[in-house]
Amino acid sequence: MEKGGLDDSVSGHFGRAPTFTIVDTETDDVKVLKNDGEHFGGHGGATSHVVQSGATVVVCGGIGPGAIHLLTTSGIKVYSGATGTARDTIKMWKEGALPAADANNACKDHRHEHGHEGEHNCNCHH
Repeated sequence: MEKGGLDDSVSGHFGRAPTFTIVDTETDDVKVLKNDGEHFGGHGGATSHVVQSGATVVVCGGIGPGAIHLLTTSGIKVYSGATGTARDTIKMWKEGALPAADANNACKDHRHEHGHEGEHNCNCHH
């Protein structure tokens, strides 16, 4: 089972991440949430878990347009293109090295080449 946390790998796709690592970037507190939501099209529990966590930023490898819409309309900024560990992605985000996720860089087809297998966690920040 995936452990989540700062040293776990970032998922290639938001909705398929088995866990979400919630990081308070002011206090460095870390909480891991299990993703038990349905996937496809941004519907189901994945986006709800993140919204309910109080996160203000999501950093992930890839994300579909439905999830981007649900997160951004809830006031959460979304960044994609993250790779490596959760710790690595926080650093990339702080350095401004990740693009904001939008319709132009969203995953259009959930059977694409992001390499979902073997990747674990998606970063969310307070």
